[in-house]
Amino acid sequence: MLTRAKKEEAVAELEEKFGRATCIYVADYRGLDVDSVNLLRRRVRHEGGGDYEYQVSKNRLLKRAAAAAKIEGLDEHFQGPTAIALSYGDPAGLAKILEDFAKENEAFELKGGMLEGAPIGRGEIATLATLPSLDELRGRLVGLLQAPASKLARLMVEPASQLARVVAAKSKVAAE
Repeated sequence: MLTRAKKEEAVAELEEKFGRATCIYVADYRGLDVDSVNLLRRRVRHEGGGDYEYQVSKNRLLKRAAAAAKIEGLDEHFQGPTAIALSYGDPAGLAKILEDFAKENEAFELKGGMLEGAPIGRGEIATLATLPSLDELRGRLVGLLQAPASKLARLMVEPASQLARVVAAKSKVAAE
């Protein structure tokens, strides 16, 4: 049993995490075995690179921390066994991890969450999971920015290479 001081400390820690998080997902993990939960924790930690976090907490502490952080709309999800997943960066990447885990484990159920201060439902989490991650979007943007430059470079080099091919063909014909 937690002492009052430990509870206050846990609420303060959760409040700080809620304040930093770009998104918060709430899940019901009832029916999962310990190995499955540990697998999810490792996956969240590994794929998040320190930007994602998964933890199980008491509903009363979650409600107090949400109220202290002035987050509304999550209280309705704090019923039954509750786990929260926090993203301090890319919300789509964490949504993908949780959606994939939910598909693999029927007992795991995403209830809802909060994205940039706005409540989101189960359907919106599924939609977020289909979006490309922030790294993928950055890669696409770099590719789009590089494409015109590389086309221009090829265009500038092409006349010189054509001239070189003509000279090589002439010298080959002259040598014969």
